[in-house]
Amino acid sequence: MCGIVAFFSRPNPVSSDALQRATQSLYHRGPDGQRHWISPDRRVALGHARLSIIDLATGDQPIASEDEKIHIVVNGEFYGYEPIQRELENAGHRLRTRSDSEIALHLYQDVGVQCLHRLRGEFAFVLWDERNRTLFAARDRFGIKPLFYAFHNETLYFASEAKALFAAGVPARWDAESMYHAVEFGGHQTRTLYDGVFQVPPGHYVLATDKHIEVKQYWDFNYPKADATRTHRSDADYAAELRHVLEEAVRIRLRADVPVGCYLSGGLDSCAVIGLAARHHPDPIRAFTLTFDHADYNEEEQAKEMALKVGAEFCPIPITQDDLADGFADAVTQTEVMCNNAHGVAKYFLSRAVRDAGYKVVITGEGSDEILGGYAHFRRDMVLYNKEIDPDASASLLEELERSNPVSRGLLLPHGEAGQLGSVQRALGFVPSWIETFSARSMKMRNLLAGDFHAACSERDSFHGLFSGLDVRNQLTGRDAVHQSLYLWSKTLLPNYILTVLGDRMEMAHSVEGRVPFLDHYVVELICSQPVTQKIHGMTEKYVLREAVKDVITDTIYRRQKHPFLSPPATLNPKERLSTMMQDTLRGPVMASIPFFDQKKVIGLLDGLDTMDEGARVANDQVLMLLMSACVLQERFGLAA
Repeated sequence: MCGIVAFFSRPNPVSSDALQRATQSLYHRGPDGQRHWISPDRRVALGHARLSIIDLATGDQPIASEDEKIHIVVNGEFYGYEPIQRELENAGHRLRTRSDSEIALHLYQDVGVQCLHRLRGEFAFVLWDERNRTLFAARDRFGIKPLFYAFHNETLYFASEAKALFAAGVPARWDAESMYHAVEFGGHQTRTLYDGVFQVPPGHYVLATDKHIEVKQYWDFNYPKADATRTHRSDADYAAELRHVLEEAVRIRLRADVPVGCYLSGGLDSCAVIGLAARHHPDPIRAFTLTFDHADYNEEEQAKEMALKVGAEFCPIPITQDDLADGFADAVTQTEVMCNNAHGVAKYFLSRAVRDAGYKVVITGEGSDEILGGYAHFRRDMVLYNKEIDPDASASLLEELERSNPVSRGLLLPHGEAGQLGSVQRALGFVPSWIETFSARSMKMRNLLAGDFHAACSERDSFHGLFSGLDVRNQLTGRDAVHQSLYLWSKTLLPNYILTVLGDRMEMAHSVEGRVPFLDHYVVELICSQPVTQKIHGMTEKYVLREAVKDVITDTIYRRQKHPFLSPPATLNPKERLSTMMQDTLRGPVMASIPFFDQKKVIGLLDGLDTMDEGARVANDQVLMLLMSACVLQERFGLAA
């Protein structure tokens, strides 16, 4: 993994100083070397901060084609690249490196933008085609790797992180409408919190010439319609086909020229990954596990048992509330988004421990919940909207779901009254539980909005904008309700939060590459094709995965219900330093300077925490964390309104 930067100026020469500033701002993504290329006419520039993983000797970038007419910078990994290298060489191409990154350049030479369909992995890249005067930028199918862009002063900028755009000269300003979207449902798939800064959506590419810029889609989930004719197959058949593609996805992600470790929690996903990885790794794998000093949030016992089963070297990383306070601002600065829990801060310390142990690569379990219905709100949808479940049993099932998921209250399950969701109901015919959950949280946030900001946004329907950017007819209409919920979550929260706060940004903050086999597109396409009952079987989430990996996980993990990865809420530990930091920050001058919130109302919420029961404090902790992270962004980036 690396950091990439690109400039494309229409009228004026690009600034080499700006290019160096932008690339240097991504040093944490690539400390092993920084290189630049500027076109002869000085209208195009590429920058690359390298983290050496494959081809340590000759893999420097930017990489040029044989005739020097095409240049590319890549962030990410392409798996199964060796056969493609041989294919390219047999077709007459002369490869300058032995790195995986170079295949994208030569595939583009041969088939243009269709090269994307040959690429397997997590990636973002920018390519300059001198002969056709075209800038081609693309992002992987799920948004595992970030790619932002902005158009400022007749120059198109691309970068792995927004802070690199700011370093290049793009103004750092809040986007009021995007802030409202973030409050409502977690953010749009193309917008960011920053005015004029956009993200290339997952599964999309950008083509830019001297006169035009266009964004196009090349991949989507394509869930089958609910009434599609199916061949009857056994549960064992579904499990066997998943086992085959998932094990292959794990195996190819062990390929590196540096040591590879694993993140291990007490959850099914990471245990499945390490269980399969251990079958293909010649030595004991080092397993890195976060531990907390609060029993409801600590999974050390389950993770240690799993490590013992596969002969992994167990490496616990203890995290306290003081640690979370110490790292909060630095971690949020890396995410560039608002965070609803300090779990991202814990991941920040986890990646630091991995790097300190001498590792650059880890395999992780992210993405499984998004494709296999792992979160509690997907099970709630199954109860509410699946016609095969007895309506008389629904009430008791929902009650049991609430009772067995106390840490999910307000985060993954609704807490409090939701807002008006008529547009969602009209678009889908139902309201997904995760949208209802976020709407209830947004009502708490709305109570804290500044009067003029609330008045300006109160008539807006945020979900209208969300659905306007999606292919509702061809991707949602006629699909099972759970599949629709999975699709919408994967278009918003997966790239905007899960893969950011709990993935790429926290790993790359300390120059660690995270690899996610559950988001191998062959794995995802297979799971999409399977019936919803393979994802949620009765009230058992990720059923087909449990059956597929039963032999490589412990019985404890096989039987354990999903436990979301969260750090203990600050509001449950009022005497600890994270809580003190929250109080001081939200009562301080930075909070007062953010134009979207009424500080007096925020202080009123803080003053009322002592009177709340535990469930209310947990739910409101997310609101307060969002506000505190907004304060960090305001202060670190000097954001203007």
